[in-house]
Amino acid sequence: MREWIQGFRYFLEKHGFYVSSRLADKLGMRAKNVRLFFIYASFFTMGAGFVIYLTLAFWLKLKDLVYTKRTSVFDL
Repeated sequence: MREWIQGFRYFLEKHGFYVSSRLADKLGMRAKNVRLFFIYASFFTMGAGFVIYLTLAFWLKLKDLVYTKRTSVFDL
């Protein structure tokens, strides 16, 4: 059972939009603490924390698309 949980955690960390990691880097915190905050906030607010997480994921993805550096005009 513990191996399954570790595998599931690895999958989520690898494919989880890196919202927690990037937010933790900005705030100077550990990513684990940011993830725990989102989990507790989700339980406390009946799922609004998950909506905030998805909103941040969308916003960061959009920011990455807008601010990508292009080396030439032909990279469009």
